[in-house]
Amino acid sequence: MAMFELVWRVLHAVLCLQRTVCAWLRSGVCAWKRWRPAGLGLGSHRARDKGKSRRARWRSDGRSLKKLPLHLGLLVTEEQSSYTDIANLVVWCMAVGISYVSVYDNQGIFKRNNSRLMEEILKQQQELLGLDCSKYSTEILNSNKKVEQVLFCPTTVKVLSPDDGKADIVKAAKKYCQLVAQQQRRSIDLNVNIMDSLLREGALGLPDPDLVLKFGPVDSTLGFLPWHIRLTEIISLPSHINLSYERFISALQRFATCEQRMGK
Repeated sequence: MAMFELVWRVLHAVLCLQRTVCAWLRSGVCAWKRWRPAGLGLGSHRARDKGKSRRARWRSDGRSLKKLPLHLGLLVTEEQSSYTDIANLVVWCMAVGISYVSVYDNQGIFKRNNSRLMEEILKQQQELLGLDCSKYSTEILNSNKKVEQVLFCPTTVKVLSPDDGKADIVKAAKKYCQLVAQQQRRSIDLNVNIMDSLLREGALGLPDPDLVLKFGPVDSTLGFLPWHIRLTEIISLPSHINLSYERFISALQRFATCEQRMGK
C-alpha cells in the first residue's frame, strides 16, 4: 500500500506540473497575440516617421537650391509610359516645393487615363511621404469639351495633350483677325505682347513653365505648349522609367545654376 500511495502522489505531481506548463503556454500565446498588433502599429509609426524624414530631407534639398522652378513640365516622348514613375516625379516636385506640375505626352495617353494617374499620385504620396490623401482633392474641369482632372494639393498638377496650347493659339489668332475686321486693330500692330495678352485670356490657369524635363530619345517637344515654352529651360533625360530621386534633384541643380537670357 505504501508503494501504491507513493506512485499515486508522483503521478499527481506530474499531472499538476503538466497543467501548469499548459496554462503557462496558453498565457504566452495570448500575450503574443496581444503584442503582435501593437508591433504592427509600431511599424506604421515607423513608416510615418520615415515619411517625415523624407519630407524634411527633400524640403531641405529644395531650399538649398539657388532657384526653384515655379512650374515644371514633365514631357514624355517615349513609347512606354510608367504611371508609377511619373507619380514619383510629381511627389518629388511636391516635396521640394514646386507649385505647378504639368504632365504631357503627344499621344494623350496620360490625359485619357488621368484618373489612373491621379490615383497613382495619391498612392505614391502616401507611401513616400506618409501624407493623408484625404486632405487633397481633385476637380473635374471641362476644357475644350474634354474632361480634365486636376489635383489640388501643395502642388497643382495638370495633365496635358497636344490639344492644349495649339488650340489657344488658333483662338487668339481668330480673335485678333476679328478685331482687325472690326477696325479695332491693325494687322501691322500684332506683336508678341498683344499675342501674349490674347492667350492669357484663355489660359490654362498655369504660369509658363520655367523648366521642362524631357524624357526619351526624341529631339523635339512634340507640341508641348508651343507658345508658353519660348523662354523655358529644357533638360533632356534618357528615360522617366526607374528614374532615381538623385537624378531628379541633379536636374534641378542644373537648372538652378544655369543662366537664363530670356531670349536675348
